[in-house]
Amino acid sequence: MSTIYLIPCFLAEDVLETIPVYVLDAIKKCTVIFAENERTARRYLKAMDKNIVIDEYEWFTIHKAEAEQVNNLKIKIKEGKDIAIISEAGCPGIADPGQVLVAVGQEMNCTIKPLVGPSSILLALMASGLNGQQFEFTGYLPIDSIARTKKIKELETASAKYNSTKIFIETPYRNNQLLDSLVQHCQPGTKLCIGSNITAPDERIFTKTMKEWKADKPELHKLPVIFLLYAGNGHN
Repeated sequence: MSTIYLIPCFLAEDVLETIPVYVLDAIKKCTVIFAENERTARRYLKAMDKNIVIDEYEWFTIHKAEAEQVNNLKIKIKEGKDIAIISEAGCPGIADPGQVLVAVGQEMNCTIKPLVGPSSILLALMASGLNGQQFEFTGYLPIDSIARTKKIKELETASAKYNSTKIFIETPYRNNQLLDSLVQHCQPGTKLCIGSNITAPDERIFTKTMKEWKADKPELHKLPVIFLLYAGNGHN
């Protein structure tokens, strides 16, 4: 029976110290790789061990022809192959298309082995000082300004009502616009944590009130950023 290894990838380019040694051992057990991005996955494996023979693996790209890749996965499982699923960054299946393949593995009674690695969602939450007992990752906010404003207000209301931290991301070139919307439409006392370049040498993770961010807005254009909003009361 196949084992499917969920292979974490570094968040910041070439920051290999965030990847445990046993991840490389798992990769070497596999003969098939499903990668979110084959080019970057190949570079990642070579960075981990330059002696890996990349072309000895069977490669499949997750985000192309999803139905076709599901079928390919089923074939490889029936062949009894050990399979690696590699995210573009962070952990497969978490805010990541790999979950579709993992679901197939579960349905076919494969052994699923999630491996420890960096997740910007968890790392930012750990460092934020916000509520880590109750939290929700909501993905991307709407692009349309009216819809985005509505969503921001909904998240703030829900955070206050349920005492929960709301976590979301934006396309890097729209980070500044999102921050503008947050400080404009949220209550001054609502807290916002901004985590940028997490795990990189220039990592920054700071929590301030909306009023404080409004007075001193950072430049976030084209940076990998995660936002955490908390409108609850008291300490967690």
